[in-house]
Amino acid sequence: MRSGQMFGTVLALSVGPGLAFAVLWAMGLIAAHPALLGFLFCLAVATLAAAIWSHDVNKLSETIRQAALENASALSAAAAAPRLAPIERATRNIERLSRTLANRAAMVGQLLAANEAIVERLPDPLLVLGPDRSVRRANEAARAAYGTDMAAVLRHPDLRATIERAYQQRGTQSVELNLRLPVPREVAATVIFMDPPLADGGHAIAVLSDRSRERALERMRADFIANASHELRTPLAGLIGFIETLRGPAADDQTAQQRFLAIMAEQAERMNRLIDDLMSLSRIELTEHQPPSERVDLANLIEGVIAGFEPRIAAQNVTLKLDLPRGLPLITADADQMAQVASNLVDNALKYGKRDGVMQVRLALSEPGGRWPTRRGLVLEVQDDGRGIAREHIPRLTERFYRVDKARSRTANAPSGTGLGLAIIKHILNRHRGQLFIDSEEGKGSTFAIWLPLGSDKERGTS
Repeated sequence: MRSGQMFGTVLALSVGPGLAFAVLWAMGLIAAHPALLGFLFCLAVATLAAAIWSHDVNKLSETIRQAALENASALSAAAAAPRLAPIERATRNIERLSRTLANRAAMVGQLLAANEAIVERLPDPLLVLGPDRSVRRANEAARAAYGTDMAAVLRHPDLRATIERAYQQRGTQSVELNLRLPVPREVAATVIFMDPPLADGGHAIAVLSDRSRERALERMRADFIANASHELRTPLAGLIGFIETLRGPAADDQTAQQRFLAIMAEQAERMNRLIDDLMSLSRIELTEHQPPSERVDLANLIEGVIAGFEPRIAAQNVTLKLDLPRGLPLITADADQMAQVASNLVDNALKYGKRDGVMQVRLALSEPGGRWPTRRGLVLEVQDDGRGIAREHIPRLTERFYRVDKARSRTANAPSGTGLGLAIIKHILNRHRGQLFIDSEEGKGSTFAIWLPLGSDKERGTS
């Protein structure tokens, strides 16, 4: 504020009080000296008020000036904005869209990875089928269960028909299957048509739930009751008869008691062996569809089995010829079950071979075109020199409780068999993807051979 303006302001503020003091002095109401002091005081207050007001006015003027300058800058920027705004907006939109797409791609990748992990870790075999009904993908359970036989499984007539129905009706179809490859098993197959298709192009999924264990349990209960009751009835009847005799007519006959007690002990031992074999067969059937995973040196295993038979071999004066070469490949097998197979074969050879005869045990690599018609693997042969088996009986030897006692000679003290030994061997070999061969001729002895696969090249080892 200029000085003239400030003087006018002070004068305007002090003229009123000054006139009031002058009137009071003229009327004699106040002395001259106090009137002058009052006027001077009012003048000082007016000057101070004018100074404060002047400062506020200057500050307001500066504020208005700055606002005017800012408005001018804004107007200049607004004039240039119409040229720059479309490019900036497009750039920002592109950046925003790029970030959105990147986030969605990452989310899709995570979902696909999660889907892959879930499918891969499902406990049941699962196949993803393409539009041409071929297998696009198989999870770990399917690869472990069927391996290279996947194509053969899909060619099963009932499964093919179920897949076709699912594709045609664009829905879900189910069927119960009896598969023979790679081992006999009972499967509940469910085919689900996917609409829309899966991310990898799969148009349907097939879930092959293995029901072999459940079915085996059902059959085991029925078979155990039927077979056990039949096989146990004869020795139990004998035991009951001998007990009644010992209580009655032979109560005081020491000679008859000793003879009857020996027969009773033999019958009780037979029942004990029968129960052991039934339980062993039941355990094997429950795991028949699960391939083994151990690595086994078959030569060392057979040596251990033979060592357990040395007392019987010596007692029957049997000449043992062993041919167990070193350096043969290891096999994927269950060591306990392989020992059971070898034990049953050696036991049969001693049981039905000649006393003072010869028993041969050989282990060797098999090649296509050899004696046993199969691919490369290991073959264990156990040969006796007994009376042999008639040809008509050979196909039925692996049936439960099937025996050909009349066709084979036994040592005088050898216990009779339970009729389950070869059935046990058959089921163990089914689990190991192996085969059993029987070559026998009446009067010339018998040869029992088992073939076992070596597995893939990566799985092979040496002893």
